[in-house]
Amino acid sequence: MPEIFAIADRVAVLRDGRYVGDRRVCETREAELVRMMVGRDLADMFTRDPREPGEVVLSVHGVTTDDVRDVSLEVRAGEVVGLGGLVGAGRSELALALVGAVPIHAGTVEVAGKPLRLRGPGDALRAGIGFAPEERKAQALLLHRSIRDNVSLAILRRISRLHVVKRGTEREVARTYVKRLSVRASSIEQEVGTLSGGNQQKTVLARWLARRPRVLILDEPTRGVDVGAKAEIYSIVNDLAAEGMALLVISSELPELLGLCDRIVVMQGGRVTGRLPRSEATEERVLALAMAEDLTPATGADR
Repeated sequence: MPEIFAIADRVAVLRDGRYVGDRRVCETREAELVRMMVGRDLADMFTRDPREPGEVVLSVHGVTTDDVRDVSLEVRAGEVVGLGGLVGAGRSELALALVGAVPIHAGTVEVAGKPLRLRGPGDALRAGIGFAPEERKAQALLLHRSIRDNVSLAILRRISRLHVVKRGTEREVARTYVKRLSVRASSIEQEVGTLSGGNQQKTVLARWLARRPRVLILDEPTRGVDVGAKAEIYSIVNDLAAEGMALLVISSELPELLGLCDRIVVMQGGRVTGRLPRSEATEERVLALAMAEDLTPATGADR
């Protein structure tokens, strides 16, 4: 979007393969273009159903790795907790620790009150933790395989018999979640590498919906996707929370954190510098915590 206003004289907008209209750049604003692209105002992109969080699903107490120090947080059923901070704050590194991808030197991780021994990603998967990483092309997707193959990747044991995948069940599952998430493709056999960024990300989400995890960690869930796909992903996050899933969302976009999350945990230098409920969270307060000079460890329970 900034490039359009920096270099273009006129901009034409397409939505769902159809021409919507065009504007002279000097006579329009970003909000108007977003409304044309999405079909609604920017403020309406974040849909939130009223809900009361349930029991604690994910508990992190004093987790320390090579990159993060003494991090504690909780995520409840039906709750979206954001992880804010600048690049290098340790957010992604914390996520990797929670899914068993890097070793934890101290502290504990619990799912539904049960302590986990995270020796690898398989332990996190079996405990009910799903993870959509920041680098979806390199870390989450098999780009030269079909949508069907990618969606079923996390449930192969469930849909197999005697180590042979039941293809009919696999196709049924893939079609169900492709339809639910509105993945735009010619069929479930289309190669994921040929999809747009937004549809690739929805394919990753479809995989985890098929797995039905208790906790879903989303690292930069809308990076590299267009504004229309962003609105769809925000709706998906809201729907998952409404269904009782616990979600931990890492994002560098402050409007995204403020619009999606019930609470925001802010990190700097691998440590938590503050926690803000939705009612108290503003861009200024999140940035102040993200750039705090005093890195005194946070104390007390995460509320």
